[in-house]
Amino acid sequence: MDADPITTLGDIRAVVVAARKGGAEREQLLDALAALRAVRDELSAWEPELISAARSNGTSWAALAPALGVASRQAAERRYLRLRPSDTGEATGEARVDAQRDKRAGDRAVAEWARRNAGSLRKLAGQVSALEGLGAAAQDSADRVGDALGTDNPADLLSPLAASHPHLVEHHRGLADQLAGIAEHTDRLRRDAAVQRRTQR
Repeated sequence: MDADPITTLGDIRAVVVAARKGGAEREQLLDALAALRAVRDELSAWEPELISAARSNGTSWAALAPALGVASRQAAERRYLRLRPSDTGEATGEARVDAQRDKRAGDRAVAEWARRNAGSLRKLAGQVSALEGLGAAAQDSADRVGDALGTDNPADLLSPLAASHPHLVEHHRGLADQLAGIAEHTDRLRRDAAVQRRTQR
C-alpha cells in the first residue's frame, strides 16, 4: 500500500461517519472497504517485524505479552509464529507453530545425543580437521570443523561435520561413511522427537 496508513485511516473514518448519517455514496463505501483491507494487510505484516526486532534487542516473550494483548509468554510466542511468514512452506499459522516446536524438540534430542557422544564426535572431528592434501574447498570445510572443536558444545560439531561429507567421499571413504551415519541418526532423532511431542499433546 503506497498511502500512509494513518492518512488512509482518516479517510476511512470520514466515510464511516458519513455512512452513519446516511450520506455515504456506494463508491465511497466500496473504496473505504478496499482501503481498510489494505491497511489491515499492511499492519498485520508490521506486527511480526516489530516482534522480531524486539526479540533481537533482547526483549523477553514475557515482556512482549502485554503489548500483544496476551496473557503469557507462550501465547506471545505462539502469536508471533502464527503471524510471521513461513520459511519452510507451512500454509497456516498453526502449522508454523507445530513446525517450530517440532524443530525445537528435534534440536533438544540431537543436542542431548551429541552431549552423550561428545568423545566420539570430537575424535572424529579431530581426524577430519587433521587431514592433509585436501583441495581448497575441502580444506576450508575441514578448517571449519577444527574451529568447531574449540567450542564447549559438542552439538556445534554436527553442522560442519555434515558439510565436510561431500569433500571426503572420494578419497576418505571411511570417514565419509561415518559422517553419513551420524547424519542419518540425527535425522531419525529429529523425526522421533517430533512424533513424540505430537503424541504427548
